[in-house]
Amino acid sequence: MSETKKFKTETKRLLDLMINSIYTNKEIFLRELISNASDAIDKYHYMSLTNDKLEAKDYEIRLALDKENRTITITDNGIGMTHDELVDHLGTIAKSGSLEFMKKLEENKDKNIDIIGQFGVGFYSAFMVAKKVVVKTKSPFDDKAYSFTSEGTDSYKLDEIEKDTTGTEITLYLRDNTDDENYDIYLEQYKIEKLVKKYSDYVRYPIKMMCKRMNPTYDEEGKFKESVETLEDTTLNSMIPLWKKNKSEVTDEDLNSFYKQKFNDYEDPLFSMHVNVEGNLTYNALIFIPKKVPYDLYSEDYEKGLKLYTKGVFIMDKCKELIPDYLKFVKGLVDSSDLSLNISREILQQNKQLSLISKNIEKKIISELSKTMKTDYDKYKEFFKSYGVYIKYGIYDNYGEKKDDLKDLLIYKTTNEEDYISLKTYVNHMKDGQKYIYYASAGSKDAVLSMPQLDLLKKKGYDCLILTDGVDEFTMSILNKYDDHELKNINQGDLDILDEDEKKELEAKQEDNKEFLEAIKKELDGKVSDVILSKRLVDSPVCLTSKDGLSFEMQKVLNAMPNGSDAKAEKVLEINPNHELFNALKKAYDNNELKEYAELLYDQALLMEGFPIENPVEFSNKMCNLMIKTIK
Repeated sequence: MSETKKFKTETKRLLDLMINSIYTNKEIFLRELISNASDAIDKYHYMSLTNDKLEAKDYEIRLALDKENRTITITDNGIGMTHDELVDHLGTIAKSGSLEFMKKLEENKDKNIDIIGQFGVGFYSAFMVAKKVVVKTKSPFDDKAYSFTSEGTDSYKLDEIEKDTTGTEITLYLRDNTDDENYDIYLEQYKIEKLVKKYSDYVRYPIKMMCKRMNPTYDEEGKFKESVETLEDTTLNSMIPLWKKNKSEVTDEDLNSFYKQKFNDYEDPLFSMHVNVEGNLTYNALIFIPKKVPYDLYSEDYEKGLKLYTKGVFIMDKCKELIPDYLKFVKGLVDSSDLSLNISREILQQNKQLSLISKNIEKKIISELSKTMKTDYDKYKEFFKSYGVYIKYGIYDNYGEKKDDLKDLLIYKTTNEEDYISLKTYVNHMKDGQKYIYYASAGSKDAVLSMPQLDLLKKKGYDCLILTDGVDEFTMSILNKYDDHELKNINQGDLDILDEDEKKELEAKQEDNKEFLEAIKKELDGKVSDVILSKRLVDSPVCLTSKDGLSFEMQKVLNAMPNGSDAKAEKVLEINPNHELFNALKKAYDNNELKEYAELLYDQALLMEGFPIENPVEFSNKMCNLMIKTIK
């Protein structure tokens, strides 16, 4: 049986990019194919633990160079592929990130960066060096074996073949040399040995190749006679998993290389953590925080979790039980000898050891972030700019269960400071007599500085945290206090800044103008829950605040959610009794013209707060009428 099939459109486009792009890091093709071979063996071995039909093997990955025919062959004795799997895996790019990958490849085609593995298209990297690729494979779940042949054009060929053993053999027919590229370099033994050591030394299955070695010979007296070339079956990699090595043996370069290869990134991680724990609970872990936010982190399809091994055997790719939701961006793996080899996913979810490992890893990450905050603040700020919203979510989640562990990781820009500061730093810088930690929600520092609610804080010299994320106010509501200082929204409730004499004076004015303020409230017909003389305004004439409970920012966030209800904060219209507008309003009240002015005042306050006004045309007409009256 022989079939010729067309590549899917996106697959053909990818092949064109692979073949025709100026892509300087071509050597990673070997890393990708070896990684695929290792994964295939992992799958076979894992399935053999629960499937009696699959016998355990002496697993290996074998490389072969043929200078005469200019081919490189990579062979594994892993799971192999059925006919349908060949079509699905090699004939189609089914990954959701394929289009994003091609966009990145086009954007970076003149740069020496590695983005191949990031989008699950490692096999196609073979076409960067090969003009033809032949894949021979046999699955234990298929009586037949098949070959896949492609020259990187618009089609590929499938044939039934004879193959006695399960596994996959990939042969690359190298492209012709050009003035700019010498593909024959990949036929040199030293080059292949170097690439395996550089990229795949940690692979825990032996990577073998027949290698020429010059071995010395000696005469009967033990003196050197000559070097003789021999052909030896050589294992090229150390096969010691990186996470099993002593910390002193592992360099930052080792960790970075491992991360980029294993987690398909083209940049070094921002944080790398090598964890070895022995005792009642024994496990090894490698933990990484990516430098750049994963492109699909905010997608509903994003899956959190760490790779899980037990006694060096792969169990699952993303074990979500190992990492809390607020640390979903963390990558890594865990290998524990305390977990059963034949553990099922159902048992895994209830596993006590797994829960303990998860808690220990979480503590390790928090400790590392706390240490970095003290020793390398610039690096911590880089982390927080990318992932700070998840720390905030961690505080808010589960009714503040983790707030005491995470509160000191929060940093914010403020109205008085140029740089991000922690809550601890804010408290240390508080003015004499200041009771509260104040905060305001807005898109920028300039936006907060222009808020009328900030008037009195500016006058007193009090600092104010600037909140820019939707989750911020929810986080603050859960924290409630820090270092015995209550957290207070400048746009909500009483700021409690006035001294006793100032309070008494304002209360007296409030009582004297009670009838007038009630009239404004009546004219606004339930749009506000109250109208009061402001305790926070100094220069500004008016502002809107909300009563304790639901704030304006919370209202906006909740209503923006896909299934959000019509949440409404209770609006309070605050008027500055020391502003000229206050006296003008009283005149309008005396002249029975209050309604139009009250509505204008309310719409003005809405706009200042970032809310839409109900009737822009009516607002415009009222403004025109007011200007006409003023000019007359």
